[in-house]
Amino acid sequence: MYAHLREITKPGGEYVVRNFVGVIQDISPAASLVETELFPAGALDYYTKKNMGWEYTQEEYDTWQLAERGGAQGDYRDGMSEKIGNVINCLATEPLSKRAVIPIPFAREGSATIDWTDQGQNKCCRELHFYLEDGKLKCTGIVRMQNANIFVKNIHFFSVLIDHVAKKLSVPVGEYTHWITNVCHDRTATSC
Repeated sequence: MYAHLREITKPGGEYVVRNFVGVIQDISPAASLVETELFPAGALDYYTKKNMGWEYTQEEYDTWQLAERGGAQGDYRDGMSEKIGNVINCLATEPLSKRAVIPIPFAREGSATIDWTDQGQNKCCRELHFYLEDGKLKCTGIVRMQNANIFVKNIHFFSVLIDHVAKKLSVPVGEYTHWITNVCHDRTATSC
C-alpha cells in the first residue's frame, strides 16, 4: 500500500487524493515493517513505543524525534494505555460490541474547543475501530490526513497496537482497513 500511495500522490505539492480506502490483509508487525530513508527501523520502533505510551530513552528521543516525521499531529500517546484497556475490556466483556474504539484526538479536551490552527488538536488519525469477526480481531482506521511518506510510521504503530490487543484477547489478527480522507505526497501541502 505504501508504494501505491506514493505513486498516486506523485505530483506532490497541493495535489490531494480524497477518500482513499485500502485493506491490508496481513497487518502483522513483521509484514508492516517497511523501512524508508525517513523511517529506518529504529525510528519506527521509537515512534511506535511513544504512541503506545511505552517507555523510551532520552537517547532514542534525541536520535529519532524529528518534526518531519509527524510532529504534534502524529503524537497519539495521550491516554493510550487507558484507551487500549477500554478496547480490551469491551471486547472481552461483549465480543459483539461496536464500541471498541480508540479515539485519538481530545483525550483531555472536548471537541467543542477544536482549533484548526493547533496541529496538536488536529491529529492525522482520528479513530481506530476494533471488532471481532470470523474469530479474528479486525480494525478500521479513520484518518483525516495521510502523508504518503509518513504512512509507514502509522501502519507500524497500528500493527503493533492491533497485535497487542489481539494477544490480550487471545485471538488471531485479521485484516485492517485504512480509510483516509486526504492523501498528500509529503508535508509540503498546505495545512496538512
